[in-house]
Amino acid sequence: MNKQSMKRVLSFGGAVAFLGLAAQVSAMDGEQIIKDNCLQCHSETGDSAAPFSRISQQRKTPESWQATINRMKTQRGLKISKADEKVLLKYLADNQGLAPSETMGLRYVLEREPNVVEQNVPQHVAEMCLGCHSSARSGLQRRSQDEWEKLVHFHLGQFPSLEYTAGARNIPWFDIAINDTSKKLAADYPLKSQAWDDWKKAAKADLKGDWAVSGYMPDKGEYSATLSIMPNKKDEYILLINGHYADGSKLSGSGSAVVYNGYEWRASIIIDGREMRQVFAASADGKALSGRMFLSKEDAIGGYVNAKKVDKAPTVVAVSPTYVKRGETTKLRITGTNLDTNIDLGKGVKAKLMSKANDHLIVEVTVDAKAATGVRSVSVAGSELAGALAVYDKLARVEVTPSYSIARVGGAGAGYDKEKSLYRAVGYSAGKDGKAGTADDVKLGFMPATWTLQPFDEVAEHDNDLKYAGTIDANGIFTPGGAGPNAERKMSTNNAGNLKVIGTVADGANKVAGESQLIVTAPDLVREFIR
Repeated sequence: MNKQSMKRVLSFGGAVAFLGLAAQVSAMDGEQIIKDNCLQCHSETGDSAAPFSRISQQRKTPESWQATINRMKTQRGLKISKADEKVLLKYLADNQGLAPSETMGLRYVLEREPNVVEQNVPQHVAEMCLGCHSSARSGLQRRSQDEWEKLVHFHLGQFPSLEYTAGARNIPWFDIAINDTSKKLAADYPLKSQAWDDWKKAAKADLKGDWAVSGYMPDKGEYSATLSIMPNKKDEYILLINGHYADGSKLSGSGSAVVYNGYEWRASIIIDGREMRQVFAASADGKALSGRMFLSKEDAIGGYVNAKKVDKAPTVVAVSPTYVKRGETTKLRITGTNLDTNIDLGKGVKAKLMSKANDHLIVEVTVDAKAATGVRSVSVAGSELAGALAVYDKLARVEVTPSYSIARVGGAGAGYDKEKSLYRAVGYSAGKDGKAGTADDVKLGFMPATWTLQPFDEVAEHDNDLKYAGTIDANGIFTPGGAGPNAERKMSTNNAGNLKVIGTVADGANKVAGESQLIVTAPDLVREFIR
């Protein structure tokens, strides 16, 4: 790290200390902490490969282990110092975690992505588990057959009315859970796996250095930046971030991070005065980071981040916008490092460099009226980002994401905050078949939209949900109404509602709209580290 970077670290020392993630030294290792704190309920097995009963027979993500520790404290009387708790969490997450391949497709829970509609959920999980939590919660842990059975017993002991809840009282819930579901879970999510064995043996990358970052914040827009990662103690880092938003305004901040299990990046960082969280996964070679960054107190207000480690070679990280139209001239922002003027966007697309910064280029792009439509790569000085740019002739349809969402009332002195929802518009052009809405469509990416709300149905219109349930701003951020009874509504009901979110994209004179359903409902009073 250069002297200038180190001076910036010292100047940000107060912010880093405030975040509280810097290492706290404990003389005891994880096993000793378990022996000193947990053996009133657990026991030593005498097996060095699985030394502790009910603990060594599970593998989980850092969030799930934190939830377990929290439960031991609140429900089982565990008393443990903050320093020892951090050491214990690191020990469990490192030695009894999940391999990167075992979290693929389920990371939306770890990344706190709101309003995910789960797909392809196994039937036995859908029938037995989804009444209370996500399918991903089952998929992000691994247990022995015996431990999966004990989990069933735990559920019934902890929640004795479980068999009488909706969806469970019409079936022999316990018999199915203990004799069928637990066995399927043990087969789908086993304690022992080749992926885990391989990952334990794999060399773990050191993430220190400078990184080229591309991301998005709903109320700020897209940004490019350089993230400087400086070692503090083993698997702990001090962070500096400096860059620009798409409108040219500056972005800067500092923080600290911990890496669990060789790839699970967790950071707290203050950017432009706002406390934020980063939940990323590092690639096996340590050259890429990807995940989500969001406000610490508002999960919905965040966006996905891609980062590539800086070396001497040119590196393209992202392109924005991700589409250009035939016969038009527009500006592109190419995020990366060591970029020069040797820009290749393919046949029929000419690029002219307008400005250059450490973390991005601004390029004026002119597309020939006869340029081939479809997705193409972006190349700068030999660094190629495949499928980064779409050439199109006409916007055919718009999808609003998420397609279905929930927001929750709050505030108004209720003691809990409102839970917002975030919307973005994704554009598509028709493919070679010329028909919109088919598998042949070409995805253009996120496009700026005008946002409006409508009642979802006649009942919502009759109940005047549009007036009371909340509002949406120009950035696609929906803010629900206040909590508590509303004397203006029928029977003084609360500010719940059923709304239609409409995003309209202007493509020249052509305006195309998409829509999704939004349910505004009561607050979620059961808050855990992982759902």
